[in-house]
Amino acid sequence: MVHLLVLALGLTLLASCSSSEPQGAATPAEARTLFDLEADTLAGQPKALGDFAGKPVLVVNTASKCGLTPQYAGLQQLHETYADRGLVLLGFPCNQFLDQEPGSADEIATFCQANYGVTFQMMAKVEVQDGPGQSPVYQLLGARTGSLPDWNFAKYLVGPDGKSVQFFGAKTDPTGDELTSAIEASLGR
Repeated sequence: MVHLLVLALGLTLLASCSSSEPQGAATPAEARTLFDLEADTLAGQPKALGDFAGKPVLVVNTASKCGLTPQYAGLQQLHETYADRGLVLLGFPCNQFLDQEPGSADEIATFCQANYGVTFQMMAKVEVQDGPGQSPVYQLLGARTGSLPDWNFAKYLVGPDGKSVQFFGAKTDPTGDELTSAIEASLGR
């Protein structure tokens, strides 16, 4: 009887080792790209991020009442400089850092336009930190880079394939060499 149990256990182990599934294979959630997701615009309309497939996308968590809020000017400058070459810029307002984005969608839109002339795509307010309300966009970006925003204006540059992602901290100057060099590289110069 013991021999049969050992044989059965051995066959079970052998079957699990010879599975057609490679060891360490990505789960479907890990295999997803930014372009598989959808997010709401600031106007409350669903937007398929797949519309941006084949283009580099800069994702930034924004806030209107932060010491870094003037970065909106640099982000707008990036948009004006690179949009014609394919760069997509998505601003995701977030109120998780000292309540620095308390406004409604209309208040955020008005603030961005009046103070910085923002014409890049602003999305609905989201949560970027781990937790039950975290945006799927930030779940994916955090999983890809191992980094989540620890303050407003953290940046992720997603490659045209939707899989490659680079993280840039909140204090990274939008028009500085570090980010613009990465953008240029993602555009293929």
